[in-house]
Amino acid sequence: MKIAVVILNWNGKKLLEQFLPAIVKYSPQADIYVADNASTDTSISFVKANFPTIKIVQNERNFGFAQGYNEALKHIDSQIYALVNSDIEVTENWLKPIVETFEKEPKTAIIQPKILDYNRKEYFEYAGAAGGFMDKYGYMFCRGRIFETLEKDSGQYDDNCEIFWASGACFFIRSSIYKELNGFDADFFAHQEEIDLCWRAFNKGHVIKYNSKSVVYHVGGATLQQGNPMKTFLNFRNSLLMMVKNLPKNLLVPVFFMRLILDGIAGMQFLLQGKFKHFWAILRAHFAFYRLIPQNYRKRENFQSAKYYKVKSIVYLYFLKKIKVFTKIFDSK
Repeated sequence: MKIAVVILNWNGKKLLEQFLPAIVKYSPQADIYVADNASTDTSISFVKANFPTIKIVQNERNFGFAQGYNEALKHIDSQIYALVNSDIEVTENWLKPIVETFEKEPKTAIIQPKILDYNRKEYFEYAGAAGGFMDKYGYMFCRGRIFETLEKDSGQYDDNCEIFWASGACFFIRSSIYKELNGFDADFFAHQEEIDLCWRAFNKGHVIKYNSKSVVYHVGGATLQQGNPMKTFLNFRNSLLMMVKNLPKNLLVPVFFMRLILDGIAGMQFLLQGKFKHFWAILRAHFAFYRLIPQNYRKRENFQSAKYYKVKSIVYLYFLKKIKVFTKIFDSK
């Protein structure tokens, strides 16, 4: 199958210097693209001078992650898109198990590899780990990562299984499905747009999978650090936006009522910790969300599955029942 590896770049010369060599070395069967969001550094001249086989797609301005990929992929013809963060280190044969799964499983639309921490290679990485899930109230967690707890990789997730969402850090999707879903939601700008895309794919009956035989390492936080208030704002706002779009109608009011309470508790925790900017980020996220409700409600499809979650509240399980490991979640039920 024809596969395109597409790296979205914005002023990321240092990351391209560090991680492009492995992508070129270990991706002989792929066409490699750098999709540039109107960088002002020398990253594109660096790529042209040092990697002449890599193709450049130049966006008119910094569109962010969501629209940045939407614009770039209009110019790329391939059966599979491999959307790869510029701070990802790939490994030998990382593409082979992904392509094989797509070839053998026509219903599989999206795949995530095993994502480990670049700085602690024996541990799973925050953004995706071994595949993502969601609780009833829209809080995300992963096999290998629940909130801030990261598991050591001891082979406990060495499988090929269905998941609910795949990480945008290294995200494989059939181009036909990407087009069917009209790509990422540009209103998100960055953060959780891949989860929204997976949720929309799930509602349409498509399968999202994790494949442990493909392994990559992620630096994480190369664009926005985990402790950045803007990241807090985008995560809270975008989580609420995708719920408006994808929740069944009968769950909208009760779920949003509970989210208001839970987000309020999160805000108070930030306040008590002296993290005033994060407290304000949650408030701003809610106000921004309220303004965007009408236009996002209009994006709803004809069908929203009520089977989007496997646990009612990961917040309850993690903070009150002290369950920190994914494999113990279902033992507690």
